Amino acid sequence: MMTLACVVLIIVLTACSGTTGGGENDAGKVRVTATTGMIADVAREVGGAYVEVTGLMGPGVDPHLYKASQGDIRKLEQAEVIFYNGLHLEGKMTSILEKMSKSKLVTAVAERIPTEELHSGQATGGTEYDPHVWFNVKHWMRAAEAVRDTLIEADPDHKEQYTAQAERYLEQLDALDTEVREKIGQIPEASRVLVTAHDAFGYFGQAYGIKVMGLQGISTAAEYGAKDVSELRDFLVENQIKAVFIESSVPAKAMEAIIAGAAEKGHTVSIGGELFSDAMGPEGTEEGTYIGMVRHNVETIAAALK
Repeated sequence: MMTLACVVLIIVLTACSGTTGGGENDAGKVRVTATTGMIADVAREVGGAYVEVTGLMGPGVDPHLYKASQGDIRKLEQAEVIFYNGLHLEGKMTSILEKMSKSKLVTAVAERIPTEELHSGQATGGTEYDPHVWFNVKHWMRAAEAVRDTLIEADPDHKEQYTAQAERYLEQLDALDTEVREKIGQIPEASRVLVTAHDAFGYFGQAYGIKVMGLQGISTAAEYGAKDVSELRDFLVENQIKAVFIESSVPAKAMEAIIAGAAEKGHTVSIGGELFSDAMGPEGTEEGTYIGMVRHNVETIAAALK
């Protein structure tokens, strides 16, 4: 009987020691929850082996229209650190995240960018500022710095590691910015017109010298009508634009209607490819990382517009 009791006691103690307590999980990693895939990727790059990152929004998910499930709320509650974009990209989730900031570390990474460098979103039916800051790689470097600083605050024992990992990643982003600038520069100037499903690429256009037009406004929650379709169709015809682009997180039917309308007026427009705008590609693919997503977009744009 004594032997059986000892076995039971050992099992109980083992189970208890496996429960999560304090600020870290079983492996001693900081529990991080991020809203978008882009932010989750930055957290993994900067946090490395010292963080366990959970992303809420997967491939093809539109953050403008996203509604948090009960499972999402649990993930947010269980996190020690929460990263989100901010600037109202997450829509109705924003109020939940702001409430949670009163009891744990919550960082809106896009709000590290000075307001004078942000674009207004109101002119195209959005909120005060355009939240799509990741399309300017230099802006996203500031987001990476915000992730670094928050992780150091949450886990000061690994400050040196977070600093080194962030520095390595920032160097990669700086090289990416140069790469994007060079590839867009290879497109003939008259052909540098990027037409997409919604107006997500404003920062990209300004940073890399390409005119950007979107059927919908800053937010996909903004409705578009027949007038928007006809105006964009006429622009394509009048300017002899040969290609438009669909987005992985936005239905393609509107762009297909514009292509059909241009054809009725005797102008052929093709789909230049699918771009990743508000969501990255599937996990485990090159496009499932921020750097890979940017490269895919730029190569797709350059190939179609050259």
